[in-house]
Amino acid sequence: MKEYKGVIFDLDGTIVDSMYVWKQIDVDFLGKRGFDVPEDYVEAITPMGYSDAANYTIERFGLKENAEDIIEEWKNMAIYAYSNDVKLKPGVREYLQYLKTKGIVMSIATASDLKLVKPVLKNNGIYDYFQSITTSKEVKRGKGFPDIYDLAANKMGIKPSECLVFEDIIQGIKGAIAGGYNPIAVYDVWSEKDRTQMEKLACKYITDFRDMIN
Repeated sequence: MKEYKGVIFDLDGTIVDSMYVWKQIDVDFLGKRGFDVPEDYVEAITPMGYSDAANYTIERFGLKENAEDIIEEWKNMAIYAYSNDVKLKPGVREYLQYLKTKGIVMSIATASDLKLVKPVLKNNGIYDYFQSITTSKEVKRGKGFPDIYDLAANKMGIKPSECLVFEDIIQGIKGAIAGGYNPIAVYDVWSEKDRTQMEKLACKYITDFRDMIN
């Protein structure tokens, strides 16, 4: 693997074990209103933004609520979970400390809102490791493209060829490759179906960040 000066980390499913939160929110939200989560519900709302998902939920379950209140409830449930319950993936803390001792610059590039990012990093005691946080709201295109990594690398003052990018989803790996970065694929149960493809595309596939310390 090439020498590198900077590392860009995705957040959800990569350095924090958080993907379960959104499924639990669906269970708790609908359960509070007397419904089970239909098998196709998550698949239906996953591509949607908050507003469309809320309106879909209102129509599907015949709720006498407005979308703004539902969105606020979802966000508050997520903030609580990220502030209190979400933990780090295996070996993350050790690897961040290792990078710090090597003088390697670190940053976050995530689709999550800052209202979730900052609490989960602070709750796990790793906020101060990162020079910057870049979110998808700052760029035009999503993680199938290199835009978010380019902005993160620019903030770090590092060239793409000098950067590792850690991602748990195939779109992130492809976007990093398109930008000339060195992608490392991270195992997560929610993206396990794409493991074979990610192993082929990425420089390395890991199940524990301590695998990077050698």
